[in-house]
Amino acid sequence: MYSPINLPYSINSLEPYIDGETMMIHYGKHYMNYLNKLNDLLSKYNFNFDVDKEFIFSNINQFNEEDRNDILHNLGGVVNHELYFLNIAPKNRNVPIGSVNGAINNKYGGFDNFKEEFINKAKDLKGSGYVFLVLTPMGELDIISLYNQDSPYNYGLTPIMAMDVWEHAYYLKRKNEKDKYFEDFFNVVNFSYVNNLYEDKKM
Repeated sequence: MYSPINLPYSINSLEPYIDGETMMIHYGKHYMNYLNKLNDLLSKYNFNFDVDKEFIFSNINQFNEEDRNDILHNLGGVVNHELYFLNIAPKNRNVPIGSVNGAINNKYGGFDNFKEEFINKAKDLKGSGYVFLVLTPMGELDIISLYNQDSPYNYGLTPIMAMDVWEHAYYLKRKNEKDKYFEDFFNVVNFSYVNNLYEDKKM
């Protein structure tokens, strides 16, 4: 079975930007529900849980056709949430650093332009989903949005940063003021983690 990730911070430590109750429900209910369902689905196949979850996206045809959509939906729910939880943190570097800073400056002409494009992608997303910063197969940065629990891995892209735009990520605190949540996110995004992923995946 796949085990849940451990949050590297306490539930309340992202306040005032993301409240503890939201984090408790987000991690303890939504994420865990996807993880439990994924484990149940994969267990039907005597699946080797030692392999990385990302392996499943490119090998989905090994499962019976009637289970593939459910597996991909719950798998996306797991990996998308794990990236989101790990690329936020309290008292972090919430501006780009290191190699990813250079890549962002080269692609977007600076952090402010990058942030504006990232948030605009979120504003344009109608309904539930995520905004991702991804690496293309050519090693270039791109910002994409995907609905529901779809994953960049389904399109040959490698996500290195994610913002959850499902209502459960913000509604308790921000209600219908979703735009304020986008600003909240950029107060807790952990570019140290994003940079480490960028340098690891770029190799």
